[in-house]
Amino acid sequence: MLNGLRRVHRALLPAALVLSTALLPSTALALPVAAGADGAGPAAADTALPSVISGSGTAIHPEGVTWDPTRSAFLIGSLRHGTVSVVGADGTPRTLIDDPELIATGAIRVDVPRNRLLVTYDDVYAGPDALLSVGSTPETRGRHAGLAVYDLRTGQLQRRIDLGEAPGLHLANDIALDPRGNAYVTDSFSGHIFKVTPSGRKSTFLYDPALDAGADENGLPNVGVNGIVHHPDGYLLVVRYDTGAIFRIPLDRPQDFREVDLEQRVPGADGMALAPDGTLWAATNTIRSTGIDGVFRLRSDDGWRTGRTLSAQASPEAAPTTVAITPSGGYVLSSNLNVLFGSGGSQTRDGFVLRRY
Repeated sequence: MLNGLRRVHRALLPAALVLSTALLPSTALALPVAAGADGAGPAAADTALPSVISGSGTAIHPEGVTWDPTRSAFLIGSLRHGTVSVVGADGTPRTLIDDPELIATGAIRVDVPRNRLLVTYDDVYAGPDALLSVGSTPETRGRHAGLAVYDLRTGQLQRRIDLGEAPGLHLANDIALDPRGNAYVTDSFSGHIFKVTPSGRKSTFLYDPALDAGADENGLPNVGVNGIVHHPDGYLLVVRYDTGAIFRIPLDRPQDFREVDLEQRVPGADGMALAPDGTLWAATNTIRSTGIDGVFRLRSDDGWRTGRTLSAQASPEAAPTTVAITPSGGYVLSSNLNVLFGSGGSQTRDGFVLRRY
């Protein structure tokens, strides 16, 4: 049945409803950055990509996006259908990976030197009665979590790494890659950061109560560690969704992690990206936070011991989730996840938006 539903999903993608391309104004909440000044903003009028890509796809609800330089295109996931699709300037998703084991796909990372595509997968737990994804079951919700690795060119499966074996609920969320090809995966429900080597060996890279958001009064797990990026100076930056705190974690001594002293925390920070000039981008949403639906850009002058906010912009779309840095600038993904989560999966919306900031 699941395979049949997935085939229907693939067939419907090209004919799905295309969202309006009207560009709504953004509201500056802090000092704005001049165009192109942060190394990833729209600096040139002759960019190869439009400033707004209005994507199609029937109830596709992507949470993750990345830029694939080998295709000069975006790759997006799907919380609803568990696929990975290629998206160009026309906004049409073309299915690359349709693996029945991926109930919901989250973060996506491209490892060009090793010709790999890495994807987090889950069955997202949003309450005992919520059914967000096709193929979800009471047995898999909050427990089916891991990292899948595919051939970047063909989409052929290389391996899956189960990250949901320990007791409790799990949400394999975001991925960072170091130069050796090690993947670092945040588990937003358990507070763990896992390390997966190129050969597929997994281990707990770091766990500390400071990273664990616990549960609410109804027993629903809070979302803690979320977006994660690798810094070329040899450490990770990871954000807690609930508090907006950012942590600096050395790769060689993770136990010596420290909270970055921020002039302004970023509650609701979901996916993050590090631009070539060192600017840290964070997409924030209000799905389960007191923050804003928007985009923050941050800087540090001391190796991320401290950080300051360069700009904060409200998003014209609800619930932005992550950022992809492209040759044309930084693009933020929004796909109406507020509707999907707010209805417990009973309501969906077609399409998505990639907006350049």
